[in-house]
Parts: sequence; C-alpha cells; structure tokens
Amino acid sequence: MKIAVAGLGRMGMQIAQKLAEDGHEVIAHNRSNEKVDKAAEFGAIKAYEKADVVRAFAGEQAVVWVMVPADAIEHELSQWLELLPQGSIIIDGGNTDYRLDKQHSELVVSRDSALLDCGTSGGVWGYARGFSMMIGGDHTAFETVEPVFQTLARPNGGYRYFGEPGSGHYVKMVHNAIEYGMMESLAEGYRMLKEGPYKNLDLVAAGDVWQQSSVITSWLNELTRDALKENPELAGIDGYVAESGEARWAIETAQELSIPLPAIEASFQVRLESQQGKTNFATKLLSAMRNKFGGHQLNK
Repeated sequence: MKIAVAGLGRMGMQIAQKLAEDGHEVIAHNRSNEKVDKAAEFGAIKAYEKADVVRAFAGEQAVVWVMVPADAIEHELSQWLELLPQGSIIIDGGNTDYRLDKQHSELVVSRDSALLDCGTSGGVWGYARGFSMMIGGDHTAFETVEPVFQTLARPNGGYRYFGEPGSGHYVKMVHNAIEYGMMESLAEGYRMLKEGPYKNLDLVAAGDVWQQSSVITSWLNELTRDALKENPELAGIDGYVAESGEARWAIETAQELSIPLPAIEASFQVRLESQQGKTNFATKLLSAMRNKFGGHQLNK
C-alpha cells in the first residue's frame, strides 16, 4: 500500500526501508533533505516538504506514519492536520505519553480523519529481526493499514491491536518500564561478577553460559554479553544513563492507581542519580546496553 514515513531517524529509516523492500509504495519525509535522499536509494519517493507528501497521494487515501520524539508530536500533528485531506490515517509510531492520545485522537477525528497510536519496539534491529508493535485507536483504520504491520513484523516480530485510543502507547509504556528493571538487574549482576571476591572471572563466559537455556536467557543478556566482549572494561563510557520518559509516566500512573512498582522505581532512580554523577560499572553497562539495542549515545 502507499504510505508516507515522516521522521527518518534510527527507527524511522528502517521502517521506510523495510516497507519499500516489501513492495509498499513509500513516501519519505524528513526535516533534513539528506535523509530523504538516502531513503530514495532504496526506492522511496522523495518528499522534502509536507506538501510534497500530500501531493504524492494524488487523491488517494493518505496514510502517514509519524516517527518523532514525544515532545514534538503535538506540533507535528497540528502541522499535518492543516494539510491532509479528510479520510486520512495518521500513525503515531513514537513513544507518546498515552495520557495525551485521547485528545490527539479527538483532534484528528474532528478533522474527519483517524489516528492510531503504535508503540514500536525493536530498536536498530527491527529491520533485520522484525518490529514489535502495540496498537490502539480507530479499529477500521487498523484494518486498513494492517498490511503495513504485517510487513514490519517479519520475520520474528509481532503486532497486536489493543483497543481504544492510548491503549497501544500504554502497553508500550509498561514494556519500557519493565525494560528498565530488567536492564538494571542485569547490570547489577554483572557488576557483582566484576567486583566480587573472584577477581579473574570471565564476564563474557558467564554471559555466554547464561544464554544457553538458563532462566535468564534473553536478548538483553545477549546484547550485554556482546557489549562486554567488545569492551570488557567499558572504557570510554561515562556511565550517564538517559531516561526517555516512559518509566517516569509508568511510575506516575502507578501512583495514581496505588500500584507499587519498587523494582522499576529503583531502576529509574539509578538513572537519575547517574545524571548527577553517581556512576559505576553497572551504569556504564546500562549505557552500553542502550547503545546495543537502540543506537543511543554511549556518553552524555
């Protein structure tokens, strides 16, 4: 199907490429022309301006996958709604706060169009492994664009429709909060190996045997092991660990619901303290993990 991908960052570019290579007609748009030109190399139609995107649909139903940071989504939506014709479908594939999705959906509906909130996981590996997508919003719109999700899930990813506006981003928010806790547990465990009573333990060997049908076998452990294999002392990593919002929102929501999240709150606090200079081998390893799965910067 014909679809525009607006926002060609680390994941957006992979989404555009994966769709184009599977036969979808992809219109590529980004603030910088260089990334649009790069997308054209794998067959995407160039759209340097938003108006170019609208013209490219030439009267067909417009479908726009928006992949921008959470703090930019409201401005981005308002700009698209000024240009897109009635009957359009907008997919918010970023990590938007689910509490804003209802009003975003109402705004889009007021323009006789539809919005899907699509929490997207897979990081920089989504192109090869497949993306994991958690979707909420208009069900008819979901059915219309389901071939897009089918392509992006291949070969080992997946997708599910969860219901009303915000439900997709809510499931993704909880996913990311769990991710914080899992990452922190692994980082602390490897620090115990590094700084424990046995001074010559091979951390990579430990990670490798853990990855062979143990209870903690996981993709995160695999990436952690690989990061240590490449940089055993984590040299050149300052230990500053960013937080991108989702765990914070999960903790706020849990407090409103009187649901304790002790492990997630503790992992979140570690990140905040790392930003104040409280760093160690574990926070360096957290940074290395984030770089491995998401391409995030290793240092502040």
